Amino acid sequence: QVQLVESGGGLVQAGGSLRLSCAASGRTFSNYAMGWFRQAPGKEREFVAAVSRNGNAFYTDSVKGRFTISRDNTKNSIYLQMNSLKPEDTAVFYCAAKQAAFLGDWFQKSSSYEYWGQGTQVTVSS
Repeated sequence: QVQLVESGGGLVQAGGSLRLSCAASGRTFSNYAMGWFRQAPGKEREFVAAVSRNGNAFYTDSVKGRFTISRDNTKNSIYLQMNSLKPEDTAVFYCAAKQAAFLGDWFQKSSSYEYWGQGTQVTVSS
């Protein structure tokens, strides 16, 4: 089992920044690929970003150049630095984990991940 706990959400004005954190416990963190997803009211959960075991990062087009995903295996944590936030970024953000050596064609699918956190709310006001 892997337990994931997100933090860092909140209310921010458009153009502002937030840094989300996800702390993992339970298994060897470095064996897991990690992802961030978000779910806005009335919408399906969508992929935001993923990072492989060795730090390779991938993003959905709408956040490229604004968000940065990173991981610190010494702290069993991943992060999502979010800059230039827009009202359409408002959502509950979730981190997810999957034991995998590489990011394949599965990493954008929420059903691919084995473990999920409880989510943290991000609200961007206009």
